[in-house]
Amino acid sequence: MTDIPTPSSPSLWRRVTALYARLLEFLLAACLAALIFPVTLQIVSRYTALIPSYIWTEEMARFLFIWTIMIGAMVGVREALHFEVDVWPDLSRRTEAAVRILSRLGILVLALVFVIAGIEFTRFAWNRTSELAELPLWLIHVAWPVAGFTWIAFAGEQIVDETKILFGRTP
Repeated sequence: MTDIPTPSSPSLWRRVTALYARLLEFLLAACLAALIFPVTLQIVSRYTALIPSYIWTEEMARFLFIWTIMIGAMVGVREALHFEVDVWPDLSRRTEAAVRILSRLGILVLALVFVIAGIEFTRFAWNRTSELAELPLWLIHVAWPVAGFTWIAFAGEQIVDETKILFGRTP
């Protein structure tokens, strides 16, 4: 399938989502870079006697790893880097747009599940703290509804573009 078309003069909404996508890319890099610190401490403390064994590093690594995955999934939807199989490789651009709309609708369904269940998941953890580092658990649980809302925004934007193609207008 081909790349996602982008409009020549983006609207305010497009500029905001593009800025949000850049923020997500920065946060993804920051989470990955920060993840190196607690994991390195775990490794060094486990195999040497140079530093004491820090228990909080395991929870911090888990929090950062989950956020890294969720932010990566958000960026993946924005860039349309999710898994695709070209079952019908020789489609017209309009038919391809229809197939992409169906794919994006599937993403929207999953996003709604993440939003609805994620809000309940976050509510469940609102007044709880982690056992070792005593971090508020809602900080990790809120990643699910944030991902769901982000997928809705990004997939919705792509559905609008593909709908324009489907009806013969260029986005």
